Amino acid sequence: MGLRAEMPLLARHEGEWEGEYRHLGPAGELLDRHRVRMTCEIRDDAVYHQTNRYTWDDGRTEVHEFPGTYLGGGRCGFDTERLKGEFWELDASTIYLTWQFKGQDLRLFELIVLSEDGCSRSRVWQWLRDGVCVRRTLIDERRAG
Repeated sequence: MGLRAEMPLLARHEGEWEGEYRHLGPAGELLDRHRVRMTCEIRDDAVYHQTNRYTWDDGRTEVHEFPGTYLGGGRCGFDTERLKGEFWELDASTIYLTWQFKGQDLRLFELIVLSEDGCSRSRVWQWLRDGVCVRRTLIDERRAG
């Protein structure tokens, strides 16, 4: 059985997404805002790969690649130079992720909720240091292809 059958919700995320990230401090103040164009793909029905392209209004850009490995049992993992984590499907519309930036005492937890029609998704990150939430990131995206 391939990754698309093992993680059918993940397969529904395949494609191009565009949206906006809003990073908020603990009191809800806006810390940062930028646009994203993201490519989500399952290669050879065996591995997940995600490319995030961020753009700020001042012209800065960043590109990050997230190669995922299927771990079995409906879980994928990723391990890059910057971070390491895992994700799995909670139900027919929600994916849960947890990851940690390498060399930092900072853990992140994310929920991704895909709309029923598959055309939009909302994502929420919580950034915790020593068990205290130090930042939240709100992400709204629309399918772009």
